[in-house]
Amino acid sequence: MSLFVASFLTLLAYLFTPAAAQTWTSCNPLNGTDCPPDLALGTSNASFTLNSTSSFESSLWNTTAGDLTYNSSGAAFTIAQKGDAPTIQSKFYIFFGEVEVWLKAAPGQGVVSSVVLQSDDLDEIDQEFIGNNDTHAENNYYGKGNTTDAFERANWYPLPDGGSPTEGYHNYTTRWTNESLEWYIDGSIVRTLAYADANGGASYPQTPMNVRIGIWAGGDEDNSNYTVQWAGGEIDYSKGPYTMFVQSARITDFSTGSEYKYGDTSGTWQSIQTVSGNSTALKILTAPPPESVAQRFNGLSHGAKIGIFSTVAAAIAICVGMWAFCCVKQRKAGKAERKMADAMFEKDTAELMAYRARMGKGGDVGEREMEDEY
Repeated sequence: MSLFVASFLTLLAYLFTPAAAQTWTSCNPLNGTDCPPDLALGTSNASFTLNSTSSFESSLWNTTAGDLTYNSSGAAFTIAQKGDAPTIQSKFYIFFGEVEVWLKAAPGQGVVSSVVLQSDDLDEIDQEFIGNNDTHAENNYYGKGNTTDAFERANWYPLPDGGSPTEGYHNYTTRWTNESLEWYIDGSIVRTLAYADANGGASYPQTPMNVRIGIWAGGDEDNSNYTVQWAGGEIDYSKGPYTMFVQSARITDFSTGSEYKYGDTSGTWQSIQTVSGNSTALKILTAPPPESVAQRFNGLSHGAKIGIFSTVAAAIAICVGMWAFCCVKQRKAGKAERKMADAMFEKDTAELMAYRARMGKGGDVGEREMEDEY
């Protein structure tokens, strides 16, 4: 069986789990050793603030199953019609680390907002929010796509101080090491999973993961009955749109390097190889912002500044000279036109005065003069 076919069959089986709208893999390293390496984040405190002027950078994130919009409330993930499931997925991976997201979940029956960490071999860590559950948040985990007892592994926790996932912004943090997994809500730890407690480590998420944040219609009629019920019931698209807002995200990679590679098909954290060097993601995050015109000018040498000033002054002088020339030329043309007009006026006046003088001598004189003219 080819690696592609094996990965595809794994994906089909996985599509029956609740988080299927945002979890999938294009190449499963458990089925072969020819999957491409994962781009490492390789740094701590990579922060992404989202508003009308700041968005998820396309060089670091992919957007799938719909578009995001941005405003003063943050990044808006919206379900407006059947098939919408806008999701942002990092191009980089973390090999153990911490993910912190400030978000307001979307309200609505059958609507699921989620923050998911997932690896190429389908290790997974979830924080999910059901649109018509206004008191609790759910967290869950999977190891190697194993969906056995998935619903039993899911735990629900009330928000501190009686908060609601859909009525305000809350901090949801996942802290992940090779020893334990911790979920936090607004700074309070709500659940801890030890490595050994996940089926002796066999079901413990332990391979490099990317980050996926999105919204999907768990209550769509095409989903399994189990998924629809888990999502709070069937979604009514006519009552939408349904929107989740994300204000910010902070991501820390507990490992460093440029890439993560699977050394074999075991899927254990010990088999992961870290390629040394600075990652592309780190270079993008640490690149200085583009300089303004003023900054670029201030960076020039004294001689270059003098040259620019001289060029500008010369250009101004040329413009002033051309303006003055045009003014003088126009003034001369105006004088000539006025002189011609005055001459015409004087001629017309003289002819009019002569005509009046002839008329004053009598009509016969005028008649004789007219006969003489003919």
